[in-house]
Amino acid sequence: MTVSPAAPEHSGHSEDPQPPHSLRAHSFNAAAAQYAANRPAYPPALFDAVEELSGRPLAGARVVDVGAGTGIATALLHERGAEVLAVEPGEGMAAEFRRALPHIPLVHGNGNALPLADDSADFLTYAQAWHWTDPARSVPEALRVLRPGGALALWWNTTPRDVEWIADAQARAGRFFGLGFAAERRKDAEHTAHTEHADPSGRLRFTSGEVRWSRRVPIDTHLANVGSHSFLLVTPEERRTAFLEQERGHLTRAFPDGFVEETYDVLLLVATNP
Repeated sequence: MTVSPAAPEHSGHSEDPQPPHSLRAHSFNAAAAQYAANRPAYPPALFDAVEELSGRPLAGARVVDVGAGTGIATALLHERGAEVLAVEPGEGMAAEFRRALPHIPLVHGNGNALPLADDSADFLTYAQAWHWTDPARSVPEALRVLRPGGALALWWNTTPRDVEWIADAQARAGRFFGLGFAAERRKDAEHTAHTEHADPSGRLRFTSGEVRWSRRVPIDTHLANVGSHSFLLVTPEERRTAFLEQERGHLTRAFPDGFVEETYDVLLLVATNP
């Protein structure tokens, strides 16, 4: 999440508790249209990496995209020639998915209890979604649903710390939102950087990849992207609005042409079912 509030950098709420995980997980449903319109997608090189690490093509494969949200990854998998079934638990996100992708089947469910038959998928994909599951349940479910030799692919768009304005922005956001924000960012990093967090049981043997990419977007799009993240969505409206207005001021000064270069490292984990 690339956020960079302007002064004042300290809100006086540094001891705010971290919002409950379940509240954050459900927060997207009320902002589904905003999410669909402004969140970043994924570069073609990511799907090349999925095929390379899994040893099989997406074209013609039976792919189940779990936690599909509004269909950002689903649409790209479909464009690669996959036969895609989407699984999404949220009604708001599912409604936006059906509006945008009426030709792709969608079922209600989540990774902890997949509504799918045994040995029915060549790929299970989780784009920005595995960390919303309980691996004690989602790992056995993945192994049950995947065909022998099928692949589980997990990926996250993450913001690199070696881009100076992003590192500075994240530091400012941590100071603004306090300890809960900083802890949540560390937790997200653990999910993406270490396979033991993706599967504490050790039943899956992951290989990893990383793809850097960027997009140049108007300040309004960047702000709407920032505002679509769960931590912001569960922040009280007055405080959220104040933060985003301060962010607008900072971005206007930092990027006088009105466009922000968002840089992402897509972190990828792939494991095959023996």
